[in-house]
Amino acid sequence: MANMVKVLPKWLKKELPSAERAKLTKEVLQNLNLKTVCQDAQCPNLGECFARKRATFLILGPHCTRNCAFCAVTKGIPVLPDLDEPKRIAQAVKVLGLKHVIITSVTRDDLPLGGAEVFVSVINSVRKTVPEVQVEILTSDFGGNQAAITLISAAGPDIFGHNLETVRRLYSKVRPEANYNRSLELLARVKRSNPNIITKSGVMLGLGEKEAEIKEALNDLRSVGCDIVTIGQYLQPAGGKLPVAEYIHPKQFEKYGELALRLGFIKVRSGPFVRSSYLS
Repeated sequence: MANMVKVLPKWLKKELPSAERAKLTKEVLQNLNLKTVCQDAQCPNLGECFARKRATFLILGPHCTRNCAFCAVTKGIPVLPDLDEPKRIAQAVKVLGLKHVIITSVTRDDLPLGGAEVFVSVINSVRKTVPEVQVEILTSDFGGNQAAITLISAAGPDIFGHNLETVRRLYSKVRPEANYNRSLELLARVKRSNPNIITKSGVMLGLGEKEAEIKEALNDLRSVGCDIVTIGQYLQPAGGKLPVAEYIHPKQFEKYGELALRLGFIKVRSGPFVRSSYLS
């Protein structure tokens, strides 16, 4: 990609909240030995969300079996799933007084069902401990495994999320071990398995995509019944990862957000700091 940019524009500079306000969330996570994608993926909203007692729990260990070119999550030899993790997450939800909990994971292509059983255990454990909580999950594509998708859908999460991440043309560069059509099919399968589940996806901008390609991706998501979409700015998390090709102006994010609403998404978040679980 040519003409890579390095200097952050003014709209990508934000004040950090008081560390004291985020202290409780950090302490709860540390005491219960829980990981969050907020920390592992170097999310720019970490301080803000922790201060609001919000976190996206990361299950199935610290190591991802894939090597996406945009992601800061650790790659390596995966460990066995922690069978006590669902119970500890439920404890954290209760202590933090969460009304909406988000569960995501590293990709586990080494497991027969990609860790789908663990997602189900977390959903059940959280609901048993805090029955009124709304449960949102953000999953991998499970390698297209229908049984894994059906298993989790049967557990009835309120929101089933899977991120498309980027436009079709850039998939081989950004997500070399994933597949654009497979991601769309996962969202379609969730709807077929359980029409009552709200489906959600997200895309990153600033990787070199064209406006027409973004519109195509949004149309593709609506074509499989996706209900919610998030649109945010890609930021290079660490050395060796894809550089930013462009910083998208907030006005352009507004334009894409308005387009998404016209296409029929029931909820849209579009802005430079938006992430798939930001202020859900």
